[in-house]
Amino acid sequence: MMRDVFIIGVGMTKFGKFMETGMKQLAAEAVSGAFEDSGLGPNDVQFAAVGNSGWGNYSGQTCIRGQVVLRPLGMGGFPVINVENACACASTALHSAWLYVSSGQCDVALALGMEKLYHEQKELVMQSFIGGTDIEESMKLIAEAMESGQNPHTIFMDIYASEAHKHMDKYGTSQRQLAVISAKNHHHSTMNPRAQYQKDFTVEEVLADKPVTFPLTRAMCSPIGDGAAAAVICSGDYLKTLNGAKPVKIAASVLGAGADRGPGDTHICRRLSAKAYEISGLGPEDIDIAEVHDATSYAELAATENLGFCAPGEGGPFAESGATALGGKIPVNTSGGLECKGHPVGATGLAQIAEVVWQLRGEAGARQVQAAKIGLTQNGGGAIGNEEAAMGIHILTI
Repeated sequence: MMRDVFIIGVGMTKFGKFMETGMKQLAAEAVSGAFEDSGLGPNDVQFAAVGNSGWGNYSGQTCIRGQVVLRPLGMGGFPVINVENACACASTALHSAWLYVSSGQCDVALALGMEKLYHEQKELVMQSFIGGTDIEESMKLIAEAMESGQNPHTIFMDIYASEAHKHMDKYGTSQRQLAVISAKNHHHSTMNPRAQYQKDFTVEEVLADKPVTFPLTRAMCSPIGDGAAAAVICSGDYLKTLNGAKPVKIAASVLGAGADRGPGDTHICRRLSAKAYEISGLGPEDIDIAEVHDATSYAELAATENLGFCAPGEGGPFAESGATALGGKIPVNTSGGLECKGHPVGATGLAQIAEVVWQLRGEAGARQVQAAKIGLTQNGGGAIGNEEAAMGIHILTI
């Protein structure tokens, strides 16, 4: 029987471009913040899961990344699992830590996600993203794009644009509706001091921004970035020994892999969220706040449908109604989302967790969702076939 697991501390860096800041420094800031928040320290940790995707591509640190960044913090001697799952690294790290605690292997665990994507050779960074796809299938597409003189952008923008086209053809979704989602997230970001971008955009400004690949403009797409985020979790029994803790329960932690979907098959997000709802005993109607994987504004639209917040095909009108904005029925991406908060790939999932924890505790400041008691995070990674290669979904409650 699985034990109850609680998040008792979260920490994250500001996301952005930090050319002179090393991975060890980023990790240290996030972990130190989580320790300060939890009231625990390095000697209390019995297990760690560390998520990272790209560090080895540019530094040569292809192995033992977790051990390398934790050692300067005085941490070692306990099991460390290094996690790579494309953009879902951090949610996979949290799921791994949750498994260790919930199964009784330990009482206190650390989950850390970290990434440095800014590099002097931007083209190298853009090309490296094909590692989150089947390289044999993607190399030809990349070569064709470069030969045609297209501006460098990740292959995922093309994937999202293709899915957006299908949705527009099937349901009549408009580019303006995608811009509404983007403008909403940009507004949320102005209230988040840790966000990479903190600038308001009107819907018209989003539509007029630099084209990436139709229907996506630059303001609708997540930037690359550097950053780290961490969480300290513990068992229910250990929680009873603590004074002054601010626990948030992990009501469901679900991880899955993508597959080739046939015409009648459901999307990975719909499959996994159904499982998370069943485990937690909750439903989409119970969620007060959500952080979803909006690598593009279309991705948020699709997530709101697949998570059951609105019916299939209704994601555009749902956003236009204001339902997903602060003050709406279910605020989505109050942090600014990946589009504005930023998307340091290996850190994203735990940054989502940090935002929901702050919201449920009432610590989100100007972007606080009133009376939030139940939150959800959805973090996708890579692409395999016609859906995400990996995805983690967490439901948190107080």
